[in-house]
Amino acid sequence: MISPFDGIGAGDDDVARVAERRRGVKWHRTPGALAAWVADMDIPPAGIIRQRLHELIGRGDVGYPQWAAAHSGSPARDAFVAWASQRWGWSIDDPHDLVELCDVVQGIQMSLWLCTQPGDGVVVHTPAYPPMLAAIEAVGARRIDLPARWIEPGAWTFDLDELECRLAETPARVLLLCHPHNPTGRVFPVEELRRLADLAERHDLLIVSDEIHADLTYGQRRHVPIASLGPEVAARTITLHSPSKAFNLAGLRYAIAHVGPARVRERLRALPNHLLGAVNLAGAVAATAAWTEAGAATWLDEVVAHLDRQRHLLADLLTEHLPMVRTALPEATYLAWLDARALGWGADPSERWRHPPPGLDAVDLSPGTDFGPGGVGFVRLNFATSAALLERIVMAMAAHHTG
Repeated sequence: MISPFDGIGAGDDDVARVAERRRGVKWHRTPGALAAWVADMDIPPAGIIRQRLHELIGRGDVGYPQWAAAHSGSPARDAFVAWASQRWGWSIDDPHDLVELCDVVQGIQMSLWLCTQPGDGVVVHTPAYPPMLAAIEAVGARRIDLPARWIEPGAWTFDLDELECRLAETPARVLLLCHPHNPTGRVFPVEELRRLADLAERHDLLIVSDEIHADLTYGQRRHVPIASLGPEVAARTITLHSPSKAFNLAGLRYAIAHVGPARVRERLRALPNHLLGAVNLAGAVAATAAWTEAGAATWLDEVVAHLDRQRHLLADLLTEHLPMVRTALPEATYLAWLDARALGWGADPSERWRHPPPGLDAVDLSPGTDFGPGGVGFVRLNFATSAALLERIVMAMAAHHTG
């Protein structure tokens, strides 16, 4: 088995060394702290992706790309069509329905700006990825929450009967879906997706589906794009994807949207041609390699296997050392949603872990309050690191409780 850490080492817990290698915001927002917050991995991208980027720079080939000058899609567009078919069984009939973007959040904002008016209702599963909440607020839409419910023996679910009742009283324009769900790590089963699609049909909702974590599912769970359920569903769905999470390429700024509704495509074409910017050349090269090169696919399989072990390790460590913190085993993503309310540390327990007493390690976690309703007393933990660092993170969290 390969070591996805490529020089960091699966047993390494030297924070200074990791921070030296990784210069992004994750390890430098709170200097010296054990970083377990923002959603990128402590795993370098696949060797073949780095090789393709080296080749690009080695040629000095960083001028205006031909596909941009011709106003056609980059090679990553066709690569995504093939990947969607091979990986998820989703056949995209017309590549021209795809729009390349700088990131998935841009796609969320674009969709809401083009398709809502102030006061329109937007359904969102809560707790929710913070930029989703910010995008709803920015357009002046009215948020309609579908809250997560805890069910024993330890899982999150969403009550669609409750949503039906809410929509009967409060009309909506958009269903904003995070699938797989961030922060709970839930994979929506196909039966639930069909109910959501049926609900969207009956209430005439545009579906905006952020599927950025699609390739990070565990066990028997498999991602099903909601647009793949049928042409009538695709025709009311904007699906957003990026290789940034699964292949750890967030800083290269590449995403792609499948825009099913013809009316939305028309509105997009009517925008000034530079309004949304242009995708990064290196990002398109990296995305193409991620979705076409066998070495990248093999790397991804190894990383998912590592993350699968990490989610179980986290559950075991919490059970042993911090049993008052409750969590469900994530079905997807490398993010764990931790219920720390029993500790009695108030609305934002992350503050306590981020600012420890002398002699204890600081741990930088995502505050649950950033995720809106249902986030009070919670934190989100990123376990996409080495086993040694994950153990050190949980032991530091436990020391804060007992110290």
